[in-house]
Amino acid sequence: MQARLHHSGALCGTSQFDAGAGHGFLHVLRRGRLRVSHPGARDMPRSMHFNEPTLLLYPRPLTHRFHNPPSEGSDFTCARLDFEGGANNPFARALPPLICLPLSRVPGLDQALELLFAEIDRVRCGQRLLADRLFEVVVIQVLRWLLDHPQEAGTRPSFLTGLSDPRLARALVAMHDAPGASWPLHRMAERAGMSRTAFANTFREVVGQTPADYLSDWRMSLAQSRLREGQAIKVLADELGYASPSALSRAFTAKLGMPPRVWLNKCAAIDNHEAL
Repeated sequence: MQARLHHSGALCGTSQFDAGAGHGFLHVLRRGRLRVSHPGARDMPRSMHFNEPTLLLYPRPLTHRFHNPPSEGSDFTCARLDFEGGANNPFARALPPLICLPLSRVPGLDQALELLFAEIDRVRCGQRLLADRLFEVVVIQVLRWLLDHPQEAGTRPSFLTGLSDPRLARALVAMHDAPGASWPLHRMAERAGMSRTAFANTFREVVGQTPADYLSDWRMSLAQSRLREGQAIKVLADELGYASPSALSRAFTAKLGMPPRVWLNKCAAIDNHEAL
């Protein structure tokens, strides 16, 4: 995950953050009042109100509008978020579309935010670079809180809940560290310190997928990200554990409904349209 400073300071009137840009967002309401709306979004509150310092995390692209007092406004610090693999990143998929947390709810968050605000409020050499890294620290602290409070956060069975189980976490981390390695069920179970049957059943119950389906989804997420970066499918096939480029192409088509080249052309057309 990468964070990029997007805005710092007052916002007055209506400000829109468009899903078409392809970013998630992290907003910190430092002072003032805020009303948020989600035009056209399903299963989201039409309007939400905040009157205390609050963190709002949108892990996936979702159009949202801030409605602030027209004159005095409210004070914000905001960052764009990009997860590797985009919206298919296991973390991004696991999280609710919006997480709202009063700043006082997350232990230790105040210390990271104090450093972040101090860096943003004073222009110095390397300010943006350091602010981006501090934003990432804030996101990690929020994710830790979610791991400890999955029910309170509304987290469904996913990668995130899998990390909450120390046994499954060992297998998940190993698969993420080496997605191109051979991962038969018995090897995953060995990493978790479990029998194959117990591992398969627990994984499906806690993560919401079979181990094989989860690994396939992660590989496809990486393939999409790497293809957009310009990597050749021949290189990717070897990197992601496929026997040949054609094997990767078949798996890609089965997952996304189109071959890699067609998918890339479609992405390029969307990018060009947004640039205009």
